[in-house]
Amino acid sequence: MKKYLYLIIALFTIVSFASCSSKNEEASNEEHEEHGQEGVVVLNEQQQKALNLKLGQMQKRNLTTVVKTNGELAVPPSSSADITAVIGGNVKRINVFHGDYVRKGQLLAVLEHPDYIAIQEDFAEVANSLEFLEKEYERQKELFENNVGAGKDYQQAKSRYNTAKARYEGLKSRLLLLHLSPEKVKEGKISNTINIVSPINGYVNEINIKVGTYVDAKDKLFEITDNSAIHADFLIYEKDVHLVKLGQKVHFTVSNRPDKEFTANVFAIGKEFDANNRAVHIHAKINEKVLGLVPGMYISGHLHTDEKYTETLPNEAIVAEGTKSYIFVLVDKNKDEHTHDEMAEKEDEHTHGEEGHEQNENDENKKAFKMVEVITGQKDDGYTEVHLVDSLPENTQVVLNAAYYLLADMKKEETEHEH
Repeated sequence: MKKYLYLIIALFTIVSFASCSSKNEEASNEEHEEHGQEGVVVLNEQQQKALNLKLGQMQKRNLTTVVKTNGELAVPPSSSADITAVIGGNVKRINVFHGDYVRKGQLLAVLEHPDYIAIQEDFAEVANSLEFLEKEYERQKELFENNVGAGKDYQQAKSRYNTAKARYEGLKSRLLLLHLSPEKVKEGKISNTINIVSPINGYVNEINIKVGTYVDAKDKLFEITDNSAIHADFLIYEKDVHLVKLGQKVHFTVSNRPDKEFTANVFAIGKEFDANNRAVHIHAKINEKVLGLVPGMYISGHLHTDEKYTETLPNEAIVAEGTKSYIFVLVDKNKDEHTHDEMAEKEDEHTHGEEGHEQNENDENKKAFKMVEVITGQKDDGYTEVHLVDSLPENTQVVLNAAYYLLADMKKEETEHEH
């Protein structure tokens, strides 16, 4: 009897042990499932905003031979004008203000002076006498050709007429320079003022006059610049000049917009060295149409001397873990819905508890990001060459910044789950 009792106890012990092992295995599996997929981090909308998270795709960039350069924005001589008075006078009126946009021919200021009256009087006098001298010249010419008049009288009439005609044309040109109408002057309409007008379209950068002040012909009254013709003026140092060619693309940033990169193509290369810098000026046409660029702004850039483009990402998109490098890509909800939902659920439990879970269950802005291994190459100007170890689906969105913080957050979650 005792023998059968011992046998029953032994069998019960074996069954109990097997049952416990099975439960422990199931618990282990449940715990593993609870941790979710490794290498994935979930961020809610608030966390994304705090990190200023940016998504995008890899960019093709030229990371071959690079020439560093700097300079400033400039306009060609034909797009900048220093405006002076043809004849000195007193400022009667100023019609523009600093920074105003003006068109070619627009009135800028009005000057007045007695000399303007004198020029018009001289022109009117010469214009009135010219008609008489022309008829006298034609009469003497006809007499001379018919052998009736003396040659001396003909020559004198011709000389007086040509002299008056030259003076007439000279005074007429001066009136036109002063923006006065010769026809009105001949009609007796004399003005004691002249108009100063803009010779080009552009912005008023300088006003060097005041009402009532006298200005001479050599004084600069206004400076106007046409910013629509602005270009990049770079300095290339002596050791790099031989690498520069017409048509090469330059990537550059402007001092007041360090986060925005512009491109330009070289259209002119200087033929002499700047004595102070031992450098050559190159001029490049800006490809983008951007408002707010002003001549004189400092620019910094680089140009590539050959064409070999490769996939790149900003340095902030790449993080090192041991000897390997990684990036984070957005998990596609449609293709990996189970993983995304599971990770989002565990993130809610981990971060907010049961109350936070209910609140975030309806939050559609949560995103899951998966860590992907890459091999890095050359670096230049904040970008790094990237080669994928495993291919990614087309149009995969990549985290362009804050990769370090995503890795730290993922490690924090893994550590807490282990505990």
